[in-house]
Amino acid sequence: MAIETYTSVPSLAGVYARAALPGATSGDTIPDTTLVLTGHTVDRSHLLSYQRLCGFDGSDTLPHTYPHVLGFALQATLMSRKQFPLPMVGLVHVENVITVHRALTADDVLDVSVRAEGLRPHAKGRQVDLVTEVDVAGERVWEGRSTYLKRGRGDADAPRGEAPPAIPTGAPAAQWRLAGGLGREYAAVSGDVNPIHLSRLTARAMGFPSAIAHGMWTYARVLGAIGPRSSGPSTSHVWFKKPVLLPTTVDLVLDPAARPVVAGLRSTRKPDVEHLVLTLDA
Repeated sequence: MAIETYTSVPSLAGVYARAALPGATSGDTIPDTTLVLTGHTVDRSHLLSYQRLCGFDGSDTLPHTYPHVLGFALQATLMSRKQFPLPMVGLVHVENVITVHRALTADDVLDVSVRAEGLRPHAKGRQVDLVTEVDVAGERVWEGRSTYLKRGRGDADAPRGEAPPAIPTGAPAAQWRLAGGLGREYAAVSGDVNPIHLSRLTARAMGFPSAIAHGMWTYARVLGAIGPRSSGPSTSHVWFKKPVLLPTTVDLVLDPAARPVVAGLRSTRKPDVEHLVLTLDA
């Protein structure tokens, strides 16, 4: 496997523009390449901005989902290459699993690696996994698996993954009003400048009626509301369901007595519209 090393987080300024060009992809197999960001030191001001936006406390402990932000630029760089088998524009983030092996802090020096694997048929198209791993001094401390779907001709006989649990019912544990500019705020922190998140105009060009919230923001916001238990050794699994069209109001629903904890996000106006469901085993 080829290894490409970066000493700073790659810029995503031209990645989406490159990915949107006709014929941007031509491969039919996963590139045998791992991208590695070495010796990364967390910027505490960036960490604090992320914590505030996603509802985590402002400590030196890295939130459960924060390393994903560091790995996302590597993910996008890999997916935007011509050899990648699925076009990056139009991929839908449908599922994510994260395991934190030990609590991480802003003092840790991180080595972040990303590779693709598991190109496979799906009932609604094709899927691929982007695997992100984080090491500190040679010790594996964090890992995540992001599953993306390219909609298209599917295979009804394709193996199905783990089914999500039912979203909790009953009164909401919290209710959040999400502003129309939330996507731009999260893009500024995460680097994920996918046009579907930035404005009504750019989202409409991609087939959405309005800008949609980043799935990784909704994931992080729910974990932030659950509390600090996710920052230590823990595993979460999220299934993204319906997009969150901005602006809107959403309900957090929670079953804290379940093991693992089960939480969900649903529309306040239409409670039958479910945006995500996740489990947290801490």
